[in-house]
Amino acid sequence: MRKITAGLFIALDGVVEDPQDWHFPYFNEEMGEAVSAQLGSADTLLLGRRTYDGFAGAWPEREAAGGEDAGMAKALGDARKIVVSRQELEFTWRNSEVLRGELVPAVAGLKDGPGGDIAMSGSVSVVRRLLEAGLLDELHLLVHPIAVRKGMRLFEDADAPLPLTLLSSTPFSTGVVHLVYAKDENAPTGGYEKAKASLPQE
Repeated sequence: MRKITAGLFIALDGVVEDPQDWHFPYFNEEMGEAVSAQLGSADTLLLGRRTYDGFAGAWPEREAAGGEDAGMAKALGDARKIVVSRQELEFTWRNSEVLRGELVPAVAGLKDGPGGDIAMSGSVSVVRRLLEAGLLDELHLLVHPIAVRKGMRLFEDADAPLPLTLLSSTPFSTGVVHLVYAKDENAPTGGYEKAKASLPQE
């Protein structure tokens, strides 16, 4: 079965909107390696329409320019790119197509099909739905030491909590922490009576 990973730049207060406005001061080689590892390990990209438009408007030009990020740009261009959209789209970036069918069953079919890992970047609404459905294997959060204090947050209000389990934690020299989570199907339970047993005893 194919693994699906999602990478997000996120502020300390949970904001994920418009990271280009606040995350670049914290971008360094450590973060570049983390992003490249998450995206570069996949042969397929699954992207929301807005994220795809941003990628398609930037990465082909970077590949053509032949600069320091041309290698990453070529890898993204060569990958199969599947766009979540209810509209028929005309693509200029190679290897791009629209996801056919309803999101959850269509992605479940991709996950069970042939191929390597599937990577996501941004695409917050899609990430939410796949995480809730148990289809997202790894949620990579690059937590920045800044409170943006406005904008869309990763998690919306809901009637029930969404337990996660921490797979790894890596601090960077900039103060950014790379946290990798998965949905916790066996979340701990208990109340204060259980918790107080862990308090220091006199």
